[in-house]
Amino acid sequence: MGASDFQHHTVLLREAVELLRPGAGKVIIDGTLGGGGHTEALLAQGASVVGVDRDPVALAAATSRLGPNPRFQGREGNFADLPRVASDLMPVDGVLVDLGVSSPQLDVAERGFSFSKDGPLDMRMGADGLTAAELIASTDEQELVRILKEYGEEPFARPIARELKRALPTRTLEAAEVVKRAVPRKAWPTRIHVATRTFQALRMAVNQELEALDSLLSALPSLLKVGGRAAVISFHSLEDRRVKEAFRTLEGRCTCPPGLPICACGYVGNFTVVTKKAVSASEEEVEVNPRSRSAHLRVVEKVR
Repeated sequence: MGASDFQHHTVLLREAVELLRPGAGKVIIDGTLGGGGHTEALLAQGASVVGVDRDPVALAAATSRLGPNPRFQGREGNFADLPRVASDLMPVDGVLVDLGVSSPQLDVAERGFSFSKDGPLDMRMGADGLTAAELIASTDEQELVRILKEYGEEPFARPIARELKRALPTRTLEAAEVVKRAVPRKAWPTRIHVATRTFQALRMAVNQELEALDSLLSALPSLLKVGGRAAVISFHSLEDRRVKEAFRTLEGRCTCPPGLPICACGYVGNFTVVTKKAVSASEEEVEVNPRSRSAHLRVVEKVR
């Protein structure tokens, strides 16, 4: 797949841009540049944007799409490592990350993300690290069970792990068939493919996605200037729960006993949560892009 083939539906575009409050003179890091949709909208509002992506194909595609623009820079890297990748910019006015896998990554067989198209069982966002096939081969069965349970919330993690270790698949359709054999037919989910959770778990493990998210969330105090905002778009409960809890921790909570008429602890947090409830895609957006159905946007602001 070349850069010209990288087409991606940008999720929660209007909502994310409005909540980040871009404008002339503001510097925003788009930590998951993808197809460049969010960055394009931020640039249109006058902001300067540094787009970061670990996928060189996505980075090349977005850079080509956005064209020469003195307010845009593209940098290859992982959003988990923004303090290093963007050390010359810190602190900034905004940080945006979209944790979803882009449509080209899912749909192109050679990337190895799809259980409906045959390709090498790869799943790497970039060029480094173990492929999904290598992960299965090098991981013991008990650890594979943990990965499927924790990252995929897969109720049949144990039999699936056992069959994956027995078969050691190297192709996507082969792996999907292994999952089908491991899960009783009457227990197959009706709304998603039976291999969905397994493929999600392997992808997250291969790319260390939760670890990357934790690194980003812990870096927000140093990344943002006062008045700066961070926006995170997540696509399943594991990610959203982490973001919600991290934002609550950044905001802090009064430690006084319940029922005390006034605050006595004097706690003052440095952040405030802007989105008291996660922002979801509109019905119109879901109709155009069904993958946006599970998207959740949360925003936090550094206030002191």
